[in-house]
Amino acid sequence: KIFQAIVSCIGGDGTIYIIPKLFETTLNKLMAEMQNTFKGLGLLIPYCWKKGEACVVRGSDTVWYRAKIVEVSGSTLQVQYIDRGYIESIPQCHLYPTTFYTGIPPFCIPCQLYKTLPIGNFWQQDAVDYLQELLKNEEVEIHVKELPDNPWGKLSISLYFGGMSLSSFMAYQKYCVAEDCQDILKLGVFEGDVSPSYLLQPLPVPGETFPVTVTHLVSPKEVYICPDSSENLTKQSATEGAASCDSESLNKALKWCNKIVKTLPHLTDFKKELPCLAEYVDGLWYRAKLLSITRLVPVQILVQFVDYGTYLVAPTSRLRHIPCHLLKYPVQAVRVLLAGFRPAWDDKNVERIPYSPEWSLKALWTMVDCVEGKRLSASIHTVSPEVTISLYGDDKNPVHLKLIEMGLAELDQ
Repeated sequence: KIFQAIVSCIGGDGTIYIIPKLFETTLNKLMAEMQNTFKGLGLLIPYCWKKGEACVVRGSDTVWYRAKIVEVSGSTLQVQYIDRGYIESIPQCHLYPTTFYTGIPPFCIPCQLYKTLPIGNFWQQDAVDYLQELLKNEEVEIHVKELPDNPWGKLSISLYFGGMSLSSFMAYQKYCVAEDCQDILKLGVFEGDVSPSYLLQPLPVPGETFPVTVTHLVSPKEVYICPDSSENLTKQSATEGAASCDSESLNKALKWCNKIVKTLPHLTDFKKELPCLAEYVDGLWYRAKLLSITRLVPVQILVQFVDYGTYLVAPTSRLRHIPCHLLKYPVQAVRVLLAGFRPAWDDKNVERIPYSPEWSLKALWTMVDCVEGKRLSASIHTVSPEVTISLYGDDKNPVHLKLIEMGLAELDQ
């Protein structure tokens, strides 16, 4: 069985506690009911607590949780939050014995990684800390491998985050040995002896109008567009539906890669068009490809962020190997030429675009104003030799009309 779950905590012994997404609504209803049932402080009179006894705990966030007594030690009790998994020492005044809700099974499930042996036969503290930092409160994919021998035992699972196997990743980090090494091959990016490439974005049928955002402008005529998956269209083509799903899954995978990026090797090969991860000016890492070496001492590499079309000159310290599973998502940005206009022959603005001098800088900034942050739609004219489109604004008029009105472009029939 495969399902999505939230990792609620990592136990001190490496147990992974998960809450299936299907349980979330029911758990939230129970929590809301408990807050209405229990008010104020915990039990303030003496009480003889017993190990295993059911109780409710008023947490540091002043919220009441279901729990059970794990250990009794004077005025402080060790309790386990049965719907979260974590264990905490709590003063008795924050607890209340109860028989309410004891008939409802715990919502979190204790799990262990299937056929995964920790170094030294138990999870070391640094491994537990790393798992906690990596997984806590994150949504993951669970593949059930073996059921426990008893109802309170641990479920044996394979866990995937952002398309990557946790067992394989922890084995790569030398925290454990994964007996089932099949998934290790998915981390083949670490070998560096292959020449991977990105998949191209499938395009809608020519003549079909579809929503887009402009992610980068090279000139008023040459731009990069991305199908807008956020638009809720009643008639969404299969291509657009797949693109929407790809975009959402890619964003999740990139979020995970940003969490583990320091564990990925730096690039040592600088072939043109080689896929990689590159750090942008916002401090986040995105998919990119190498274009050229612009400087040798120190080495500076020109890269293009394939999901946006933007360029950056970066030192090698800001370039890392890309995990193979990120290559299965098509590039999100598509280079296109805009149809219907050309540079005005009588544009007297002396400031020109250095790499495209037929256009003035004023024309470029005017086009930026026309498309930036706007709801746009596009229709494809040709796909070869260049992808050529008409680009329309929210008013359904071509975006280049503003340039023509200002004398910065002219109609091109």
